[in-house]
Amino acid sequence: MVVFHQSSVRRPRRAFTLIELLVVIAIIAVLIALLLPAVQSAREAARRAQCTNNIKQLALGIMNYESSNTCFPMQSQNMSAQPGSNSSTPSWIPGILQFTEAVPQYNALNFNVDMISSHSYGGWANSTVGLMNIAILQCPSESRAGQGQYPFLALPGVFYGMSNYVGNYGGPGPISMMSGTIIPANNAYIGSAYNPLTLAAGPNIYGSVTWAPVRIASITDGTSNTGLVSERLLGIHSPYPGTVAALGMANLNRCSIHSPIGAAQGGGPVAALQMYQSCASASTFIRFCGSAEQWLSGFPEWLMWQSYNHFGTPNQINCTNTADPQDHAGSPLVGYYVTPLGSAPPGSNHPGGVNVGFADGSVHFIKSSVAPNTWWALGSRSLGEVVSSDQY
Repeated sequence: MVVFHQSSVRRPRRAFTLIELLVVIAIIAVLIALLLPAVQSAREAARRAQCTNNIKQLALGIMNYESSNTCFPMQSQNMSAQPGSNSSTPSWIPGILQFTEAVPQYNALNFNVDMISSHSYGGWANSTVGLMNIAILQCPSESRAGQGQYPFLALPGVFYGMSNYVGNYGGPGPISMMSGTIIPANNAYIGSAYNPLTLAAGPNIYGSVTWAPVRIASITDGTSNTGLVSERLLGIHSPYPGTVAALGMANLNRCSIHSPIGAAQGGGPVAALQMYQSCASASTFIRFCGSAEQWLSGFPEWLMWQSYNHFGTPNQINCTNTADPQDHAGSPLVGYYVTPLGSAPPGSNHPGGVNVGFADGSVHFIKSSVAPNTWWALGSRSLGEVVSSDQY
């Protein structure tokens, strides 16, 4: 009889072979490749939903402002304490904070002094709030969130809070200027030698342009077909990319170029379309990347801060207009900030388009491929265009 000791029995060893291990790794890699876009898509859907909610709150805040004051907030306006101050005009944003979740910030603002001037006590008086990046003004899809652009001159390295949300100035300017819902007050700016635009009584470089604060009754095209507030990508610190190609499509809306073809005031749809096509295909060098520099203060003739217009379609580059008398050769601002005749479209990091809040309080996602004439019609409040929802 043969007796085998337990210790001498050789059991088979259980383990993966090299081929099996490689197959498992390959399967895991394929699953990750399949699931990662879905995860990213879900994250972007959540960010877009939060952005939609921000715009919804801003649109409702504007509607509540109109209900309380019988007009929409103005893109920029003077205060009696500082008439005509070049850097004192509050934008449309401070006045509506009282109707949003940012009530504490509204209560901390001093509207009796200038908003941002560092050369007087006004800049310091509103610095606590003005330097904030308020949550409701930040799109979660913004890839440059928190990077300040406009400096608080009294403290080097400190910047004003920025906003991804901008009000509808109207346009295109060659067809009808200031035809939107968030436009300047008629006493917003009395002009100076540095900025000759006059938006008050007296000479006006744009001729007989007349306007008044916008009320609900002024929107004869229908509140459900008239833009109110949309998005804007934040600017880029200098030095700026040299050309449109170097800037890249993802950053297109952050900067401005000088339009190769201009369109004069009153040029109408044909001239506007020519400039639109010129801007869309331009490859000229970058002039400026100061988009959405700060939310606290506004200038009536500069649209890239807290305003957008319905000229270039969503996510196009900002274009200054060579036919604009405010953009003449030799001006220190030539080719920089977009003026009322220029093109300052909205933009976002949401794939394929932007969120737009309408004057009825609704929010719609407008594709970048929207037809120019449809986009233009959505920007005006009273030009009589007929737009159906299936056009956008």
